[in-house]
Amino acid sequence: MSAHQYDEGHTVAGWTGFGIATVGSTVAGVGVCTVSALLIGGGLGIVAVSVLVTWALHLTGWGKPPGRRDREQWGMRVRDPSARAGHAGCVGCRLAGRGRAVEARAVVSRESAPAGETAG
Repeated sequence: MSAHQYDEGHTVAGWTGFGIATVGSTVAGVGVCTVSALLIGGGLGIVAVSVLVTWALHLTGWGKPPGRRDREQWGMRVRDPSARAGHAGCVGCRLAGRGRAVEARAVVSRESAPAGETAG
């Protein structure tokens, strides 16, 4: 049993992105210390790649949706089963065009409800 009674959000996507971003920051820092525009640009490019890699891993299910997860989903090596459909309120999923169908159905169901009643 875990020593923590809450989900810390450790995921493959998060740790991979962190590792790549750390390398990029180190390269950029060396570039600042050596006054090398090439190293600074290269380091910033690596950081940009870390964002894209993290996003791609999140979309393939190796990330975490916003908010709380069920206890069986807490493990780092557990894939997110809801990633394919998109997560409600997730900017990364919205940028990828996911999750809009779920939001659109919710809007339609609210609009089709009789006056004074709510759908749901």
